[in-house]
Amino acid sequence: MPPLIELRELTVELPTRDGWIRPVNNVSLKLERGASLGIVGESGSGKTMLALAMMGLLPPGARVSGDATLAGENSDSINLVTAKEERWTQLRGRRVAMVFQEPMTALNPVMRIGAQIAEAISEHDAAATGENLQRRVIEALELAAVPEPAARARQYPHELSGGLRQRVLIAMAIAAGDNKIPRVLIADEPTTALDVTVQKQILELLARLRRELGLALLFITHDLGVVAQVADQIAVLYAGRVVEVGPALQVLRAPKHPYTAGLLRASPQLTRKKLESIPGAVPSLDAMPPGCAFAPRCSLRIDECVATVPEMHAAGENQWARCIRIE
Repeated sequence: MPPLIELRELTVELPTRDGWIRPVNNVSLKLERGASLGIVGESGSGKTMLALAMMGLLPPGARVSGDATLAGENSDSINLVTAKEERWTQLRGRRVAMVFQEPMTALNPVMRIGAQIAEAISEHDAAATGENLQRRVIEALELAAVPEPAARARQYPHELSGGLRQRVLIAMAIAAGDNKIPRVLIADEPTTALDVTVQKQILELLARLRRELGLALLFITHDLGVVAQVADQIAVLYAGRVVEVGPALQVLRAPKHPYTAGLLRASPQLTRKKLESIPGAVPSLDAMPPGCAFAPRCSLRIDECVATVPEMHAAGENQWARCIRIE
């Protein structure tokens, strides 16, 4: 059975005053049905732009090349790169949905919660009206574990806590879907602004929805501790490219790319030790270094690192890394 979503050399280019930049550069990934893929990297690595490309929500003027294939309901597949807006209107919310990074800006501040969820349902099912529509709104809130769903549906976003707003976004994402059709849920940093207790609740909610609804989850985060709890596979992005990919526990226990190892050294551990930051910063997309983009920050670089962009090399069972030292 083919993957639910398969990206092949997906590239996104954006126009600037100084020319075109590539926030997503030749990305190839697979997301199996019912699986969870964690996308990890610092700010500016291209994680959110990759998600927007998979949702057909890129800014005006963007150029997209490569393939992003969504498995069809039967045997046919859909190329998301060439899909027209009319087709995207049918897919968004029904087959591919997204939980955006900041719930307070993603929700309409002057609309009640129930009305916003009802709008998402009506977009895909014009026959849903009246009591039937309100019932589906309440059901979506219940699935997202929102307490007192009928009361919450009458409230405005500013009346809810950050955790409840995040649950409302999840309810909107799943409200219009058909459980008989394999679906993809993209969660962009859904736990960033939440305290640890609420963060744990959101992660447990996403895990439960995966089991009950058969969702495939694309989870974007910069927190390796979080991704270890939710992802089956991990893809590490740096400057728009995938630099390492493999089974989650395998990548976290034995990282093969220096950037992945640096992220782990900079992350809090259960055992008390000094955190080590990665020197420097992600390069600007309009001033990319020659060769390996991570070379200026890498303590293991050699002369060949600045000569050419390294290819992905096998670094273990089902594990790959974009580093010349592996070869």
